[in-house]
Amino acid sequence: MASHSLKRILIKVSGEALAGDNSFGIEPEFLDQVARQLWDLSNSGLEVAIVVGGGNIFRGMSVAAGGADRVVGDHMGMLATVINSLALGDAIKRCGGMAKVYSNIAMPAVADTFTVRDARRALEEGKVTICAGGSGNPFFTTDTAAALKAVELQCDALFKGTQVDGVYSADPKLDPDAVRFEQVSYDDVISKNLKVMDMAAFALARDNKLPIYVYQLDVEGGVSAVIEGTAVSTLVTESAE
Repeated sequence: MASHSLKRILIKVSGEALAGDNSFGIEPEFLDQVARQLWDLSNSGLEVAIVVGGGNIFRGMSVAAGGADRVVGDHMGMLATVINSLALGDAIKRCGGMAKVYSNIAMPAVADTFTVRDARRALEEGKVTICAGGSGNPFFTTDTAAALKAVELQCDALFKGTQVDGVYSADPKLDPDAVRFEQVSYDDVISKNLKVMDMAAFALARDNKLPIYVYQLDVEGGVSAVIEGTAVSTLVTESAE
């Protein structure tokens, strides 16, 4: 159960969440559903930042595995996140909300270039603040970008949606005896080799004492339900109770 004292949060939205039932692209129905959930969160008084993945459009690592230049592939993946972020920002505005899209890759004709100062101001103004372009550097995932932005923007917690409803002792799809943790410490994640996010992202969260809530992407009510305690999730923090 998430704390009701949360004021500012960052949500990592996977590109696949925008594809809905499709294997590629953006499904308008799912895009609008995500947009409404985010604006409802903002309307509830939370300051909401977003980092969007690009896997529904392009995966740089997959292309690199086939022999292409990893740097070029990662830059293409960053552009995919910009497409998703623009679509999400527009959908939030269409449902009556306020959104601001920033890019870590300078493209002033498309989105404002990310600065901590401007992004914090947008959050204070009640705008859903969408951070596109990953970290702006190759070899880093959007998980790492999410942890980085959460720390830079002084967020109280990072919410990461996955295919399962939290952190398990093993892959629950492969091991029927896998146990879900209600709460787990950073040290236990490392010692038990639990899969929360890639190690660069996790180390950044751990070193900055950033709590991570892991929940199921398609849970009814989304992040609001996690915060209210009506949806199952796992809290990764300094010490497990």
